[in-house]
Amino acid sequence: MSAVRRVLRRVREDVRAAHEHDPAARSSLEIVLGYPGVHAVWVHRIAHRWWRSPGLALPARLLSQFARFLTGVEIHPGARIGRRLFIDHGMGVVIGETAVIGDDVMLYHGVTLGGRSTRREKRHPTLGDRVVVGAGATILGPVVIGADASVGAGAVVVKDARPGAVLVGIPARDITHLPAHRAEAGRAEAGPAESGPESLPSRHESLTDPAFYLDPAIYI
Repeated sequence: MSAVRRVLRRVREDVRAAHEHDPAARSSLEIVLGYPGVHAVWVHRIAHRWWRSPGLALPARLLSQFARFLTGVEIHPGARIGRRLFIDHGMGVVIGETAVIGDDVMLYHGVTLGGRSTRREKRHPTLGDRVVVGAGATILGPVVIGADASVGAGAVVVKDARPGAVLVGIPARDITHLPAHRAEAGRAEAGPAESGPESLPSRHESLTDPAFYLDPAIYI
């Protein structure tokens, strides 16, 4: 019974994470029945357990491919995923064999955690806790993305990133040190101005808001 309780606790955590990350979620039942990103994570947990068991590598691989067919999310059964991963929309997400994902991570659609080597070694990214990766972003190789970092939509990351970094561009660069970003951060700390024209990130609080860089519309 303890194993059943543990599974149910994980399921409740995943549903709660979906509620917290997706304002469109209206009920737990909707998430359980209609969220392919959540389904992909649940199937991966089974496939990963099989992958680590002697003689079950092939069934694990086939199960992961079946999940890919159903959800549009491809997670290699060897990937190590922490708790409360939320994959929004899900379609086109690819997570490689040696990828490691921390707790409370969020991936948008089209994200690739890929490799750059054909050797049997650690060749896929490691994401720290609470990392957010925007739509269409690609992270390649055994790079380490520090906790609380944000990767902008469409970015291509090929180097390690410090905790709290905001990565944008091709190749991606951390913009938190740029003067414009620091100035905007200072204005955000000082509070809103009394008057003046609407600033560029009108749909978000400020340039320091990671959601601004995760919005594909700003790159069009």
